[in-house]
Amino acid sequence: MKHMLLLLLFCCLFSCAQKIEGPRQKADNLNALFEQYWDERAQYNTLEATQQGDNRYNHIIANDQTATFRKTQRTFYANYLERLEDFDRETLGENDKISYDVFKFEMVSQLEGLKFKGWKIPFQQFWGLPLSMGQLGSGESFQPFKTIQDYENWIGRMRDFSIWTDSAIENFRKGMKSEFVLPKILVEKMIPQMEKLIVREPRKSLFYHPILNMPNSFTRQEKKNLAVKYIEAINRYINPSYKELKNFLEKEYLPHARETHGISGLPDGAEMYKYLVKSWTTTNLTPAEIYQMGLNEVSRIRLEMERVKDEVKFKGNLSAFFDYMKTDKKFTPYQHSTEILNAFHDIHRRMSPQLKVMFNRTPKTPFEIRKTEDFRAASASAEYNQGSPDGTRPGIFYIPILNPKKFNTTSGMESLFLHEAIPGHHYQISLQQENGELPKFRRFAWYGAYGEGWALYTESLGRELGLYKDPYQYMGALGDEMHRAVRLVVDVGIHTMGMKKDEAVKYMMNHQAISEEGAVAEIERYMAIPGQALSYKIGSLKIWELRKKYAKKLGKKFNLQAFHDELLKDGCLPLEVLERKMDAWVKTF
Repeated sequence: MKHMLLLLLFCCLFSCAQKIEGPRQKADNLNALFEQYWDERAQYNTLEATQQGDNRYNHIIANDQTATFRKTQRTFYANYLERLEDFDRETLGENDKISYDVFKFEMVSQLEGLKFKGWKIPFQQFWGLPLSMGQLGSGESFQPFKTIQDYENWIGRMRDFSIWTDSAIENFRKGMKSEFVLPKILVEKMIPQMEKLIVREPRKSLFYHPILNMPNSFTRQEKKNLAVKYIEAINRYINPSYKELKNFLEKEYLPHARETHGISGLPDGAEMYKYLVKSWTTTNLTPAEIYQMGLNEVSRIRLEMERVKDEVKFKGNLSAFFDYMKTDKKFTPYQHSTEILNAFHDIHRRMSPQLKVMFNRTPKTPFEIRKTEDFRAASASAEYNQGSPDGTRPGIFYIPILNPKKFNTTSGMESLFLHEAIPGHHYQISLQQENGELPKFRRFAWYGAYGEGWALYTESLGRELGLYKDPYQYMGALGDEMHRAVRLVVDVGIHTMGMKKDEAVKYMMNHQAISEEGAVAEIERYMAIPGQALSYKIGSLKIWELRKKYAKKLGKKFNLQAFHDELLKDGCLPLEVLERKMDAWVKTF
């Protein structure tokens, strides 16, 4: 009996130990799953791997244009979703629960997206591999050009680009057969983009630039050999690929492009838009709900614009005020691009002292401001290109400057810097990448509603950061906020309500001080990437909702610095996961 009792006691203790040990072991296994996923994922996303500092595939561009690739992707995501469901979420620690939720969201979203036929439109005028190749090949982006092997690697990618081009054209042709094609307006913009990257003399090619900037450590013979190889690669792969794309788009695709402007003009376009709305906003909001939110925000911001107009004692209506801001010569004082870049550096200098009041955690990644390359400036918006996780490549704020003499200071320079640079994208993305405690799939995750929502939220911090003292700069910030509110209206309008491009351009110009050229570029962007433009305002509204909720709940205990640090601490999250995390945080006070 004594032995039996001891045996029962031992079994009980062993069982309890298992229960205690179980969650830790499961967490270890879960992190191993995440590591394996990220390691395997790199082979399908080779350019992203390079951007994130994984150099194993620097010589390869995965051809994502084949049916085999898509089938492999489907199997890949389905397998990891099945393996994730072997874990009991409730036994995990709080951070692992966040990882579990984000991972599940990602697997489900990717699988759902693969049900649609977006592959029949391989790229458009706003983004895609043919445009990325120009950035990478110039040597000014994240493709490394430091060693002989780096230079050899890029030759491999130039070769792969020619293979990708053939597959992409075949997919475009399949789209033509099923009337799954781009709007004609957008195709007309793509043709000159391809043409600009074709040169008769290889040494004048954008893709020859790395040869002009070879490291001094290379020997004379090494430099000579690489120059010969690059001339050959440009002649053999680059020029023929862009010529093929240009000729195809111009002679074959353009005549079959559609006259409609919204995604509803595509087979299954309505369902595809619902998916894109959910994917970009990470919410279950319907297009109709988002449209109404847009109308409400447009009305609210317009009232504030009226107040600023009255403050500066402008005589006339808001439309006339917009025209004044667009046309008065005092708002276009620049002669050279360097003056504009220096003005952005000055904005950084003026607001820097207040950053420590708002943030305890700041990035280590260096930061630079650059002019957008000429070949893509005409169709580009200001943007942020993230730095490398180890800080060897800086985060870069790119600003397109077509004509310095026409660059308008009331375009919202201060708010633009806050959004694209500091403390917007540079802070959020760099802090996320630098956080080695996060599994890699979270360190490099991107959800538009969070990432763009944060960046838009930071625009509203201008006065707290010592900016917006000039009413015209504040008006520019209001214009930027209005811009994102208008997006809710026109994006949904174009893709679900039959709104035409010209109608959308007119609506945008009626509500903000934007040139017709600028409005056209924006509307064409929304036509090219449905749903993406919704993420900004939806995300910022959620962050403001959380800030106000916690400030009210905590009263004097609420600390803005702590709120921002906690918001950024765990990286980019779907909004539902973010709110759940922040609600748990506020309970600790």
